[in-house]
Amino acid sequence: MARWDQPYDHESLRDERQYGFYWYSGIWNLLRPMLVVLAALVLVFGIGSTVYAMIDSAYLSPVNPEDQTEIPFTVESGQSLTRVSTNLAEEGIIKNRSVFKYYCDFAGLGQKIQAGDYTLRKNMDMFQIAELLTTGDGKPMTTLITIIPGWTVEDIAAMLKEQGVYKDTTEFLNLCRTGTGLSDYYFIQDALKTARIGERKYLLEGYLAPNTYEIYTNAAPTEVLKKLLDQTDVVLTYDWQERAGALGMTVDQVLTLASLIEKEAKTADFTKVSAVFHNRIKDGMKLGSDVTIHYITGERRMALRDSDLKVDSPYNTYLYAGLPLGPICNPSAAAVQAALYPDEAFQAEKYLYFCSKDPNTGELAFSKTLEEHNAAVAIYAPLWKQFDEERGIQ
Repeated sequence: MARWDQPYDHESLRDERQYGFYWYSGIWNLLRPMLVVLAALVLVFGIGSTVYAMIDSAYLSPVNPEDQTEIPFTVESGQSLTRVSTNLAEEGIIKNRSVFKYYCDFAGLGQKIQAGDYTLRKNMDMFQIAELLTTGDGKPMTTLITIIPGWTVEDIAAMLKEQGVYKDTTEFLNLCRTGTGLSDYYFIQDALKTARIGERKYLLEGYLAPNTYEIYTNAAPTEVLKKLLDQTDVVLTYDWQERAGALGMTVDQVLTLASLIEKEAKTADFTKVSAVFHNRIKDGMKLGSDVTIHYITGERRMALRDSDLKVDSPYNTYLYAGLPLGPICNPSAAAVQAALYPDEAFQAEKYLYFCSKDPNTGELAFSKTLEEHNAAVAIYAPLWKQFDEERGIQ
């Protein structure tokens, strides 16, 4: 330990000061770039925040955060993003149409905006509005309906009600019954000329082409029916009309026969069933088709009762020879094709009968003679009764 009276070492003090200076200088050189970067980040963040706040205030934020008034807004089918953006701006729902459009384009939402009726508010920001219009939370203006081959007019009406197109199908069914306002189609005009047309259950039965259609949810029954009839006009080609004439049949008769084929068989057996019916008509026999009874009673019973067979109706092919009064369902194009072009081999070999081998699979047994047919019925009838019992049909 140095004493107080020892001489002061100026050289040592100078060395210590120089060491301290170099140490602090090194720390500063290390920290200075970091501090510069930090300051720059703070400055950039501050400027960015200010700019974003200005952009948000001017373009992105709600038009009026306090306004919760509901505004009905409609996006029509086929409307462009530009049109939608313009309409939003004109309604005062967004602040700038161009910004909304560019945002939707950049975010890939331009093609996702869905037609429909929406409820928007001025306290919604641009992003909330875009999300709502692209998720389709509004009531759609259009919907898809599918007509299944073999469906009746009443089946179609039930589907339209189930899908919410109509709450009440009375008007739809009345139009199907009478064809009022729909007689511009040549095939409807021809049908109106047939005998006992007033006794038909539905004039339009058989003429509502099975397919999938896009319709407006507020479409009137006449508009929906015209769309279906337009498709029928497409299906009934000139070649088919010529073929019907060659067979000595009207279009109405072809559709009636096709409706029986549709209900009696699976597609693979369409032409064979057609051949049987053509042979029976040629021989003046009653068609004896169970599905015509089903159309009268509204019940699919495989094992028909004597009382079913005796129902006095022009649709009953057990009582009356030839085709029923009119179609019993709306047949597919494949069934129409089969009605026009029956299996030639089956026709030539004079097949006159068929019956169900298995109601669950739709497989059929074909016979040429009544004896063969009765033998087949004896084999398969127990399956028909079992089928009915399993479905609670007594």
